[in-house]
Amino acid sequence: MEETPQEQKKSDPVTPSVTFSIWPPSQRTRDAVVTRLIETLSTPSVLSKRYGTIPPHEAASNARLIEEEAFAAAGGTASADDDGFEILQIYSKEVSKRMLECVKSRSPSTTPSATRAESADLNHSSEVSNAATASEEAASTVGLEA
Repeated sequence: MEETPQEQKKSDPVTPSVTFSIWPPSQRTRDAVVTRLIETLSTPSVLSKRYGTIPPHEAASNARLIEEEAFAAAGGTASADDDGFEILQIYSKEVSKRMLECVKSRSPSTTPSATRAESADLNHSSEVSNAATASEEAASTVGLEA
């Protein structure tokens, strides 16, 4: 027996409740952050113009340490009610801050500090990169669950 159009409108379709959270990032996302840090620390960039490049093997160990510390710092601020965007922002800022501290600490001609414009540019670049990586990861996760 077929339902009439009026009967179809009366029955509400059941929609599954889907929660979306981008924190904590997957291991794949964290590995992408480390890879990007290694590239930024060991190749010519805005950062290397001021502080120089770091040899790839040293950049790799520094990048892993930077990411782990930033992840731990951001994870300490997590709350059950959060969708993860604020925590991801904290994570991104921690990565940027620690990366800058790393290059400053090994710079032979240590300057007092980067200018505000340089710091803002570095933070923005890192945040955009981290957010894009997290967004790609989130999109692929949502695509798999749909």
